[in-house]
Amino acid sequence: MLNKVAAAPRGAQDIGTILDTGGWTGFQKLVVIFAAFSIILDGFDGQMIGFAIPSLIKAWGLTRGAFTPVVVAGLCGMAIGSGSAGLIADRFGRRVAIILSVMLFAGATVCIGFAPNITALGILRFIAGLGVGGALPTSTTLAAEFTPMRQRIMAVTVTIVCVPVGGVFAGLFAHQVLPVFGWQGLFWIGGGLSMLLGLALLALLPESPRFLARRPARWPELTRLLGRMGRDVAPGTAFSDTDEQQRELRAGIPALFEPDRVRDTLALASSFFLNLLAVYFTFSWLPTLLASEGMSVAVAGSGLTAYNFGGIFGALICAFAIGKFGSRGPLVFCAVGGAVTAGILSHGVSAGALTWLLGLHGLFVNAVQSTMTALCTYVYVTNVRATGTAFSLAIGRAGAITAGFIGAAIITAGGGHAYFGLLAIVLSLTVVSLMLIRHHVPAR
Repeated sequence: MLNKVAAAPRGAQDIGTILDTGGWTGFQKLVVIFAAFSIILDGFDGQMIGFAIPSLIKAWGLTRGAFTPVVVAGLCGMAIGSGSAGLIADRFGRRVAIILSVMLFAGATVCIGFAPNITALGILRFIAGLGVGGALPTSTTLAAEFTPMRQRIMAVTVTIVCVPVGGVFAGLFAHQVLPVFGWQGLFWIGGGLSMLLGLALLALLPESPRFLARRPARWPELTRLLGRMGRDVAPGTAFSDTDEQQRELRAGIPALFEPDRVRDTLALASSFFLNLLAVYFTFSWLPTLLASEGMSVAVAGSGLTAYNFGGIFGALICAFAIGKFGSRGPLVFCAVGGAVTAGILSHGVSAGALTWLLGLHGLFVNAVQSTMTALCTYVYVTNVRATGTAFSLAIGRAGAITAGFIGAAIITAGGGHAYFGLLAIVLSLTVVSLMLIRHHVPAR
């Protein structure tokens, strides 16, 4: 059932028109940068535990297999955090959800440095995952709502591309910290830096203008915020959000399955599940695969680094293409590219070609992942934007969890042929899901 949209007050200023006309100011870009920093935690956390596990194996005398539940616990926390934070953001504000997510991750990560055993480590990884999972959908929503429509896809992609940036940073950070401070120091310092980020966000991060526009009691705050954005309005101005309110249905999870949205919700969720399965299949198991194929540690490390760097460039290139040609063509093209490169890798290549092909594969796969999140901010309107994005990411985290469980078995059963062959199949299915999405971003 459609919500009854309240009539806008006489003389009300439409917040969508205000945001979409005028420039993309330095203050707005600063907010996007803050959002990007919070998303760096996703890639940082996702790969920091991998660097710590070898030290933990030696310290606690355990096997690598004993840490599988720890890895899965973190991914489960991310899945639950993604869904929960979206509901919090749409109810209480994007700022509150982002700061809570960052501080929860930071506190849990510091505590991991004190973990006495693997059980405590798993519990704390789950709690840290709640924070990491919550930061991504709420940060992308905030970035979208501070950006004019013509720059929105690029702004959201710039924030999402910080996931592989965080992975690169995690590798550099671990390389410097582990030899000096050990695995405990890795988590103490990493959590401490995240805590500083949380305090900075608490002091400096503003609330979303579209969120404020829906709450008359906070219109004076919105007036001051618009002034900081270079869009001065008179004190006492009333606000509306006419275009999006006309498209709004019920709020919360049920609104995602209204007749007008259900196809896009299911297609987006399927795309996220499949593509994040492919991404975390690589994050979690690529070094193990390469080692099992007789590659050196240096080659294994360079392969994952190439994958991350390729993802950074791919996301930005795809975002630019979407700005020109709409989202359907570029997303489908990149998913096809990911499937083709995985198919080539499944037939075996030389060590020299391997790094280049992994970089190209990462370019295509991460381009899809980054810009799909930006697509969510287009498909879903203000009252369900964070919820819809978070729901898609939560389903995607289920794909990541699946990758954590099946990776070792696939490598044992069929080596590189089976590993990359499965990636090719998964990404081919991603192509189908992307084509089923009805409300793609139109060409400019």
